[in-house]
Amino acid sequence: MVSALGALAVTSVGLAPSASAADAQAQQWYLSSMKTDEMWKVSTGEGVKIAVIDTGVNPNTPSLKGQVVTDEVPGALGYKATEDYAGHGTTMAELIAGTGAGGGLKGLAPNAKIVPYRIATQGLKDAEAEKAPEVADVIRAVADSDVQILSMSFGVDAESSEALEAVKYAQSKGKLMFAATGNEAEKKNLIGYPAAYPYVVGVAAVDADRKVGKFSEHGNYVDLAAPGLNIPGWCDASFSAYCNQRGTSAATAITSASAALVWSAHPDWTANQVLGSLIDTAGRDWARDDPSIYLGYGLVRPRKVLENENFKPGAPDTDPLAKENVTGVLDESGKPVAPSPTASPQPSKDTSGSEAQPVASEADDSGNTTLWVALGAAAAVLVIGGGAFAVVRSRRGA
Repeated sequence: MVSALGALAVTSVGLAPSASAADAQAQQWYLSSMKTDEMWKVSTGEGVKIAVIDTGVNPNTPSLKGQVVTDEVPGALGYKATEDYAGHGTTMAELIAGTGAGGGLKGLAPNAKIVPYRIATQGLKDAEAEKAPEVADVIRAVADSDVQILSMSFGVDAESSEALEAVKYAQSKGKLMFAATGNEAEKKNLIGYPAAYPYVVGVAAVDADRKVGKFSEHGNYVDLAAPGLNIPGWCDASFSAYCNQRGTSAATAITSASAALVWSAHPDWTANQVLGSLIDTAGRDWARDDPSIYLGYGLVRPRKVLENENFKPGAPDTDPLAKENVTGVLDESGKPVAPSPTASPQPSKDTSGSEAQPVASEADDSGNTTLWVALGAAAAVLVIGGGAFAVVRSRRGA
């Protein structure tokens, strides 16, 4: 049934139709930036299952045939899980594990498998929303399965005690959880859940020009960043064309796939070690112990883990986000934010545009450019692959 807090909001926005299924891959700019050809020689995500908790996943698109596990969702929790009512969940699944067949999207972890769950977001009609499972129940079900990663490209600006307890349970079962931080930074910069729950990795978005999306929400619950602007995705549930999209949704899917690549290459690692390796190798030019409220520990770079045969992860039981999980969510003044379980959820729509204004640029040694963004008092360079990303570096506070 639909959550007592109301319908959740998916965190990506489609623009004008930009590509047929035949040429969508040509617009996946980040595949070259992240040097996927090199990564896929080491890992393609094989052996890793990812739960896509979203608007449902259509397993019959050319890129997802054979990629979606349809018989492992228990009982009522699987209600219409393979009927995507918006196209959003299918897009996220393709960004994670699409094969690229038929010219469709190529997933960052093309040999991983998708386990679909359909929840009620703002696009689901009332009658159907009542039949959709609660997010907390879905998280618990995934925790009790052999799925390793939860990818949650949705958000709501209210905390749920049931969802929080489910997240804690999933963490105790060794699962790795990623969620979109939201697209309201230019309006209210709402604190988005589940991204803001402890043990959930909040993901922010950057674009192909190596600029921070101005819409990408910020706060001390932002942990990593990934490409999330000018990404092709299904325009709607007709699955007839791709649209140019932006949002922290795609960034979350790409980060989930990054974790799958690492976990596939190191199946004996724990969730803590996989996440710790992504944090240790994230692109940043600030100290690891002084993360940014805009991009957390930096831009995810799984290649940096995969290319090092002797990479040493942290201790299996050491939480790499222990500081954040103890501190909790802080406001802009550094004070703890009180829970708001009765707040009214607001749709997370991005109408801000994807352009961040550059204030300077210069060439780097690799031939790429370093672009600076006017988003605050201080800026820094964030490196992914051979390129440089302009970000704001602002301390999280205590």
